[in-house]
Amino acid sequence: MKSYIKINPRDSVAVATCPGGLKRGETVSIDDTEITLADDIPQGHKFALKHIAPGSDVIKYGYSIGRAVSEIMPGQWIHSHNLRTALGDNETYEYRPADSQRAAAASDSLTASGYLRRDGRMGIRNELWVVPTVGCVNAQANLIAERLRSAGLPAGVDDARAFTHNYGCSQLGADHENTRRALAALATHPNAGGVIVLGLGCENNRIDALREEMGDYDADRVRFIVAQKCDDEVEEGVRLGLELLETMKLDRRQPLPLSKLRVGLKCGGSDGLSGITANPLVGRFSDWLIAHGGSTVLTEVPEMFGAETILMDRARDRAVFDKTVSLINDFKDYYRNSGMPIYENPSPGNKDGGITTLEEKSLGCVQKGGLMPVEGVICYAGRIAADGLNLLNAPGNDLVAATALALTGCQMVLFTTGRGTPFGTFVPTMKISTNTPLSVNKPKWIDFNAGALLDEPADEVLDRLVAKVLDVANGAKTKNELVAAKEIAIFKTGVTL
Repeated sequence: MKSYIKINPRDSVAVATCPGGLKRGETVSIDDTEITLADDIPQGHKFALKHIAPGSDVIKYGYSIGRAVSEIMPGQWIHSHNLRTALGDNETYEYRPADSQRAAAASDSLTASGYLRRDGRMGIRNELWVVPTVGCVNAQANLIAERLRSAGLPAGVDDARAFTHNYGCSQLGADHENTRRALAALATHPNAGGVIVLGLGCENNRIDALREEMGDYDADRVRFIVAQKCDDEVEEGVRLGLELLETMKLDRRQPLPLSKLRVGLKCGGSDGLSGITANPLVGRFSDWLIAHGGSTVLTEVPEMFGAETILMDRARDRAVFDKTVSLINDFKDYYRNSGMPIYENPSPGNKDGGITTLEEKSLGCVQKGGLMPVEGVICYAGRIAADGLNLLNAPGNDLVAATALALTGCQMVLFTTGRGTPFGTFVPTMKISTNTPLSVNKPKWIDFNAGALLDEPADEVLDRLVAKVLDVANGAKTKNELVAAKEIAIFKTGVTL
């Protein structure tokens, strides 16, 4: 295994990559120069390759990750004690289109085995979902799903699950609209073969308005209940669910073009290896899928701050560039309007793993988007409209962002992590570890080990990831599905009455 790496020729730092880190007094050789380490360097953390004066940029990934706040000598550990962010207020951006090219179409005809829905989209699961319009009926929604599971699901039906939340009432304006759009997107997702929408009856997220938001939904697959208008909403829900299961049990997987596959890209619990192993690997997968006609979606807008120009320079045209600028600046305004600091990031876990500044976190984060042009920008709870790489308006919070990715129509989410997490959203959520020890120590959480990139050729690891993704698309369960770790979290942006 490599014990350290210099990522870009321009870098003024290298990163310790071996599990035990590097020890003070150890000598490393980089660019034909020998450097004696002045400090212990934990795995994922940085050390200086040259003298860095106070106020000077520290370079990693070929870009500045902040400025030194004290003199740094070669071999010294670089972290929060001597490095600070250089980010400030809204930037003025220039449209400088790069020479990125759309991926050439793949010559083969790979398929995924999925369910063709009435609207032409592909589902990779055939599940029955109970969707409450308001948190007041969460318990009843859970009871309906539990009763249906206890009765025994027919062959070909993967699960029956209620997706509870605390919203749907006492909300106003855009905040209320976010909730309504999110639940409408959930109720029309292609991974659902049947949906029961359960309302209370007096909430402001009324079923009539939600039905209108759902648009041209498949009426054979969706049922509505207003609890205040029936004798026993749980019994009614079970009855309607059994009707839906009779329809769903006839559904069959069939080979469908890989162009119908949409994959969300997310990272959480990141560490200093995220931008070296897992995120670049997912970026290469994104490019591969786009070459086969599929689409990927990148979000976590606050974790684009400091790396946003990389994405802006890849905008397909001026209109996409302008939408990307608004995506960034509007999110900064969202923080300011709430009286919150814009750059309260990285998290304590990120820092323990070696990430010091938001620029550093963002430069690692955006690598999940690969190298292809940015084809579109999606509003929260909006649907993918442009094939290829898309950006999505959503925060960095793991469950909120993963839910938002799935709401666009993504049938699964690739989630890279250096610290580990067991969670999952309402679509298969594949955990990809940045380092091998995490994969070894948490086998019930981690689906794929990108730490292998430190020992194996990148093409071989990519081939294994592609095979794993296709297995999941064809029905293999992810670790979160095996333990029914399936939840939603809606992006709340306003006051509560």
